[in-house]
Amino acid sequence: MARYIGAVEKIERRLGVNLELKGERRLAGKSALDKRPYAPGQHGQRRAKISEYGLQLREKQKIKFYYGVLERQFRRFFKQAHRQGGNVGENLIKLLERRLDNVVYRMGFATTRRFARQLVTHGHVLVNGKKVSIPSYLVKEGDRIEIKEKSKNNVQIQKALELSKQTGIAPWVDVDREKVIGVFQRIPQREEINIPVEERLVVELYSK
Repeated sequence: MARYIGAVEKIERRLGVNLELKGERRLAGKSALDKRPYAPGQHGQRRAKISEYGLQLREKQKIKFYYGVLERQFRRFFKQAHRQGGNVGENLIKLLERRLDNVVYRMGFATTRRFARQLVTHGHVLVNGKKVSIPSYLVKEGDRIEIKEKSKNNVQIQKALELSKQTGIAPWVDVDREKVIGVFQRIPQREEINIPVEERLVVELYSK
């Protein structure tokens, strides 16, 4: 399955939540979800009853689109979360938060996770001084993340840093905006991660 490259705001409208897929438009109040808070299409405003399976599937879709992962990647993360023991849903979210593309986004170096993924795959991101071009790379506590010197003045990166002054930086990272360097200080607790999903429904889906 190829990565989704269509109109991402249609996804937000269909799922009915802000998945942070359009950073600048959201802050400017131009989000399609804000203007038309109902599903796209001719019958989008009708309220259809959703089955239990439908609810579970929708929560999985939310997580996948929120973090920008494909089905195979998602299953791999779920299996890893299950092997860790304890609360599988919380483990899953914490693992996804440690993805390099997500950490780059959390540090304010990109306006969206999609742009953060591009920065990583195109070789603009260093981890502990070494280039890492794998978006799913799991960042560890104490890892130093920075934008390559030649890329620090990139217009889009500078715009993202300015926007991060409005949105704020995640409390589990420490960022020097002037040097475009950050440190992943710790793995966040689930209650700190403000995402519009109920991961327990995903666990129930995969437990069948």
